[in-house]
Amino acid sequence: MRKKLLKKIVSVLTCATMVVGLMAGCGNSSGSGTSDKSSSASSNGGTSGTTTKTETDNSKIKIGVSIWSSTDVLGSQCKLILDAAAEAVGVDIQYVDQGHVSEQVTASVEQLAAAGCQGIIICNASDTEMTSAIKTCNDNGVYLAQFFRIINKESNPDIYQMATDSEYYIGAVHENEVENGKRLVQILLDKGDRNIGLIGWEQGDATWLGRWEGYKAGIDEWNKEHADDQAVLSEPQYAGTTSDGGSKAADALMSADPNLDALIPAGGGGDPLQGAIAAVERAKKTDSIDIVSTDFLPDLGERLSNGSMAGESGGHYCDPLFAFMMVYNAIKGNYNNFAGNFVDIEFPYLYVSSSEDYEAYEKYFVDQLPYTTDELKAISEQDMDKLQETAKSLSIEDAAARIDGAAQ
Repeated sequence: MRKKLLKKIVSVLTCATMVVGLMAGCGNSSGSGTSDKSSSASSNGGTSGTTTKTETDNSKIKIGVSIWSSTDVLGSQCKLILDAAAEAVGVDIQYVDQGHVSEQVTASVEQLAAAGCQGIIICNASDTEMTSAIKTCNDNGVYLAQFFRIINKESNPDIYQMATDSEYYIGAVHENEVENGKRLVQILLDKGDRNIGLIGWEQGDATWLGRWEGYKAGIDEWNKEHADDQAVLSEPQYAGTTSDGGSKAADALMSADPNLDALIPAGGGGDPLQGAIAAVERAKKTDSIDIVSTDFLPDLGERLSNGSMAGESGGHYCDPLFAFMMVYNAIKGNYNNFAGNFVDIEFPYLYVSSSEDYEAYEKYFVDQLPYTTDELKAISEQDMDKLQETAKSLSIEDAAARIDGAAQ
């Protein structure tokens, strides 16, 4: 009788232990803990309501970053602000450099999910890669947000719908690339340039296509209004994301058109731009070929002074910070209700066309980060509506007011 009673007690305790273990395992699979599903959606389809916070230990949170490069000009700036944010909120962060090579982009998401990341932010190359990325995150219960990118709803409605339907895809932080392209072309046109060579980085890249659309629109608008003063934009030469690629593309464009008076290395992290500048300098055409681009160089102020750059858009390296904060809050259980929603945050570019323009940017974005540790902590506690507002308000003037005000 006593043996039967002991066996029964042991059996009950064993079952209880298994149930607790299974519950813990389910909670860790997504890294999100429990959350209140009654959160209301914001007007733009995001999630604005806060929920009862989960007791997720930040030291056990890991957020992955799939990026083209964490070491080139723009990538290293992104890494600085992301590392600062991770330290401010006390979470681990892991990077995978994928070079905007499609196979490596999709593999990077699988790698980060396998490494135990509960959330991933990604700068993909093309929309098609997001099909695999979203599926991987759905299968593994991992939250996902894009930075510097957004799925094109018109061109890829099925992928956009897949993202919208996902319980783990949150949304995208990106720039208005068409407007960016138009403004950069206008800088060249205002300087009198009419024969403009174009350097792309990867065919099919969503951001590149947006900028290209803007360059062409700017030229078309000019030509409609100036019948006797027409401008020409070349077909693109592709450079990849390397300095050598940018140099070869610039050489090809200069050889093809002796009257070339401007170049637009469209982007690719900054390295193609540096290669293009070097090619123009070797050809001794710095005085005759104006260059504009996107992604600020560390010596941009000097280059604007000596004429090797005519203007640039950039200063947007905080873009991934807000994708990071979206994923972080999803893991904590502070943001939820993602299925049926697509959060769309448009992040502002900064534009400079003189060394004087650049001085203020350098003071508040280069010599120091535009957010302090305390400010990063405060941003991490904002609801989705406030986070969107904070992202859209970042500017040189905004940073100056906060930093100078704190110093007084």
